[in-house]
Order: sequence, then C-alpha cells, then structure tokens
Amino acid sequence: MKTQDHPRLPANQGTLVDEVLRARTLPKPATAKMIRVAAGVSQGRLGAELGVHRITVARWEDGTRTPRGSVRAAYADLLSQLRELA
Repeated sequence: MKTQDHPRLPANQGTLVDEVLRARTLPKPATAKMIRVAAGVSQGRLGAELGVHRITVARWEDGTRTPRGSVRAAYADLLSQLRELA
C-alpha cells in the first residue's frame, strides 16, 4: 500500500513510510549481486550512483555489511529497476 492511499497519514509522513517500505524490499545479498551482474553493472558504477565506494557495495553483496537509512531505500529502488531491465 502506498502512503497516498492511506487517508490518516499526514502528507509529510508519506515520504518516511514510503522509504521504510522500499527498504524492506531489499533482496538478500546474493540476489542483489545476481541482479547487478545480470544488468551488466559494475560495483563501482552502482556505488557511484548511490554515493558510496565500490568496496561498500562489495560488502553489501557478500553480507558483511548492510546498507542503512536513505541509502538502503535508494539501493532497493535501484535493484528493483535493474531487475526489470535484466
């Protein structure tokens, strides 16, 4: 459910709720890597798009680190879009 469909949420909370919902859709690390590779995108390019270092993306993909906050939501969105292209 999108927040715009929820009549009791003030407009300014919609963005926060949408961000949380997107972040929850983050695939498992191995799946995230498969999506990126299938789309032909390097870790460096993905990191540049998200404003993080290539090593950070590598750590997310091997499961030693987990993206947080707005970067997590942006990563989930980007992976979703790449999945559709692959």
